[in-house]
Amino acid sequence: MLSDLKRIIDQISRDRGFDRKLLIEAIEEAVQSAARKKLGGRRDIEVRYNEEYGEVEVFQFRTVVEEVTDEQTEISLAAAQLLDPEVQVDDELGEKMDNVADLGRIAAQSAKQVIIHKMKDAERDVIYEMFKDRIGEVVSGIVQRFERGNMIVNLGRTDAILPKDQQIPKRSFKQGDRIRAYLVDVKRGTKDAQLLLSRTHDDFLAKLFEMEVPEIAEGIVKIMGVSRDPGFRAKIAVSSTEGDVDPVGACVGMKGSRVQNVVQELQGERVDIVPWSPDTAKYAYNALAPAQVSMVMVDEDAKSLLVIVPNDQLSLAIGRQGQNVRLAAKLLGWRIDVKSEQRYANLEDPGYQSLLALSGVEEALADQLFSRNILSATILADAALEDLTVLRAIGDEQAEYLIREARKSLGLDPDAPIAVKRVEPEAEEEGVEAEVEEDTQVINDQAADDTSEDLTTDDVDEPGQSS
Repeated sequence: MLSDLKRIIDQISRDRGFDRKLLIEAIEEAVQSAARKKLGGRRDIEVRYNEEYGEVEVFQFRTVVEEVTDEQTEISLAAAQLLDPEVQVDDELGEKMDNVADLGRIAAQSAKQVIIHKMKDAERDVIYEMFKDRIGEVVSGIVQRFERGNMIVNLGRTDAILPKDQQIPKRSFKQGDRIRAYLVDVKRGTKDAQLLLSRTHDDFLAKLFEMEVPEIAEGIVKIMGVSRDPGFRAKIAVSSTEGDVDPVGACVGMKGSRVQNVVQELQGERVDIVPWSPDTAKYAYNALAPAQVSMVMVDEDAKSLLVIVPNDQLSLAIGRQGQNVRLAAKLLGWRIDVKSEQRYANLEDPGYQSLLALSGVEEALADQLFSRNILSATILADAALEDLTVLRAIGDEQAEYLIREARKSLGLDPDAPIAVKRVEPEAEEEGVEAEVEEDTQVINDQAADDTSEDLTTDDVDEPGQSS
């Protein structure tokens, strides 16, 4: 069909990495499809590529008969003997067709579609073989376009897809930008994008550090864990196999150059580098940095930690919307419950425990009751409604309920009348005592307002902003 067909096959196979045999099969199938459409669908047609001459040969096979009733499947004995004098009736005679070069426009278009389809299949196989062993690597490409929020990235030989949910939120790229991403998966035999990328994967951060820190690539420094809140904050735990190598310093680099390169690639995501420790308590102490930790209690069976921090460090330890403690918990793989020293001291108080034992009383409410000098269930049982309704979010009904629950716990009559207002003791010095009491009231109210609610890793919502 084509005088230079052999040269074209060789060039495509070489340049695009196609299996030469598969390409020849695609051409033979395409020509056969075109020939059937041109010459008739009932013809027994066979197509072969002649390697020696570099051309496609088409043969049709027909049965030799005395009288032809279907010219597509039969040939007369007289006509057959012109091709082969020794042929007999009922023989199958193969005839090379010399007019296949003129298959017609529709047939030629059909052949073209078959070849394109086969080449695309071969291309997908080549791409799969090329990238299947690169899963888990960082690849670099150019942003081509956007489709419904998904980013299409050109990697040179093929395009990959970076789904919207795998992109760092609130960070933008535009067409033509160079981008690096983590190769998550390579699919085979799909019409859609074969390569799936991610920039939110935890291992993307680990791979970036491996590329920036020679000690990690050499195995001197090891990455022991990664936890990320993509686009906002991340923690990475590192250790060293050599005593004279500081793993944190190696990752930070001279004047912070190494970690800054990683942060720049992540478009401003804050990265905490944490020294790993085989001691769970020490590891938790490091992971909650920059907050200071007073004490860590470990429950091996429940895989949970009770962390005690100074009162002024509670907010820092928890982080904005629980981000710091949540990332630390993910890094360790343990549940972390953070409490202030004041809250922990309260928990050791029998009166505080008697309040917590009441239905409807949690630690935050018990703290507020303590701030109003309601130090036990006994005191609560004798309280007036006014003693409770001054607290935030407590109305008359809840106040009555709490007082009656306290009375039940003490074996008292829960239906006994409840005073609405407490009886104030007479002031020894008129004006002075009243003023002192008023000042005390203000201080207690302020203490109640300033009481921070404890937060565990089970109670935290997903973050909406960085800490």
